[in-house]
Amino acid sequence: MSFLNVNVEDRVAVITIDKAPANALSSAVLKELSFVLDELKNQEEVRVILLRGEGRFFSAGADIKEFTTVETGEEFARLAQFGQDLFEKMETFPKPIIAAIHGAALGGGLELAMGCHIRLVTKTAKLGLPELQLGLIPGFAGTQRLPRLVGSAKAFEMLFTSDPLTGEEAVRWGLANHAFEEESLMDEAFKMAKKIAQKGPISVASVIELSSFSKTQEYHDGVKREAELFGKVFTSEDGKEGIQAFIEKRAPEFKGK
Repeated sequence: MSFLNVNVEDRVAVITIDKAPANALSSAVLKELSFVLDELKNQEEVRVILLRGEGRFFSAGADIKEFTTVETGEEFARLAQFGQDLFEKMETFPKPIIAAIHGAALGGGLELAMGCHIRLVTKTAKLGLPELQLGLIPGFAGTQRLPRLVGSAKAFEMLFTSDPLTGEEAVRWGLANHAFEEESLMDEAFKMAKKIAQKGPISVASVIELSSFSKTQEYHDGVKREAELFGKVFTSEDGKEGIQAFIEKRAPEFKGK
């Protein structure tokens, strides 16, 4: 791979975007990320994914220079659709994906982060969708995910003004989970990732499925699926191990079965 580095430690796969100077999300970067996710999906030793950026930024956005090579609206639509499909894959991925954001997550960079399950930020990070400033609009589902996270009024303000939120503001608005000093971001992110990695893979994947299910299905259908998965998880080897470990007052050893 040319733009991504992957390191696995303690059941956590750390994916680093490394495309100087701003980790712009070119088609090549997105294709590599899609490939890496497909590879990690079935690796039993990986239970959590941590996504970060090398250098000064998480990602400052899509590769604007690449746009100059695209000529038709249909080509732009296909480019947008690929990014939308990838971030949907992330949102429904059966293993938790944590974004560790420093510097800036702007435009496509923020849309990438919003496709993750958890967002951890530095207090001074900048998170925003500045596309209207360029006479454009977000194309990777930013207009859909941002209102779900911060509410429609704040989303309209962010989109219309192009003003970003700081990391601390992002936490207050529900766009990020926690804000840290820059020097402690990765330690805190890895600590959380390892904590999640100790949970049963089947139950974790079930929670992700149900969360995604709730965004597109009726409540009645969602609770019906919850009951089905409740039975599946309870009768799994991990479910039985978790109950037995609780009775015996010991840490469970989940195997994802």
